[in-house]
Amino acid sequence: MPKAPLFRDPIYDGAADPVLIWNRQEREWWIVYTSRRASVEGPGVAWVHGTNLGVASSQDGGETWTYRGVLQGLEFEQGQNTFWAPEILWHDGLYHMYVSYIRGVPSEWTGHRRDMVHYTSRNLWIWTFQSVLKLSSDYVIDACIHPMPDGRWRMWYKDEAADSATYAADSDDLYQWKPAGAVLAHQPHEGPNVFFWRNTYWLIVDEWSGLAVYESENGEDWRRNGKILHEPGTREDDGTIGLHADMHVSGGEAYIFYFTHPDRSRHPQSKRSSLQAAKLELQDGVLTCDRNALFSFCLREET
Repeated sequence: MPKAPLFRDPIYDGAADPVLIWNRQEREWWIVYTSRRASVEGPGVAWVHGTNLGVASSQDGGETWTYRGVLQGLEFEQGQNTFWAPEILWHDGLYHMYVSYIRGVPSEWTGHRRDMVHYTSRNLWIWTFQSVLKLSSDYVIDACIHPMPDGRWRMWYKDEAADSATYAADSDDLYQWKPAGAVLAHQPHEGPNVFFWRNTYWLIVDEWSGLAVYESENGEDWRRNGKILHEPGTREDDGTIGLHADMHVSGGEAYIFYFTHPDRSRHPQSKRSSLQAAKLELQDGVLTCDRNALFSFCLREET
């Protein structure tokens, strides 16, 4: 059974926004995450900017994780800049990464653009800059990519210029993207993530009060299914709501990887964050997650 928390960043103690990926070259699982600088003092919200992308690896199928450092070579402009919320996928011999990018280290949330940047790699360590994507606005973050039934790729992301709604873009080749409009605009939210499991497309978004769940037969038309990780858990560092999650299906089972601010129930301004994992279940058509339940991973090697 994996421990709780699943992982804490040993440098800044601010691991957030995880994405799980199988490293085909090293034959191990990786989590790449936003390495928030939680232990750094500074003005305003400078600690959530100037962030690198941290790496944790597992050689035992996800039970234990080792800090490996940060991704190198992402800079395409001078200076110290900000990288948030990576999305990584493997296709046709290449890893593709889409990451939110902010120039510099702002101390305020607003007043600066957010771009989506595309990189490619053959080994997950060495990355090649491809482009800054042209999407629905200059304030886009939190990409998720999944193939659609007709073979095209779809990207879901948060458009902060559109009241923090989920928007989409489509591509035939993972390089050229065409905006496809709003997907969920009922209320502000972030961190959209789509996966396919049990003959259904699932979309999970972070409403900052737990994770809202939507389902679809075709990946286009979404209906509300429920809410998960909105009740505090009992495991270590898991006593607050779950935030910005990634889902992964392996061996017929579905798992969720998310982060928490474990001290905020007592100290609302606490910066520290931890990564957690739990197993998803489908009960009478409703997606559920018992974050306190014992489980073991069934993460299989991928080709």
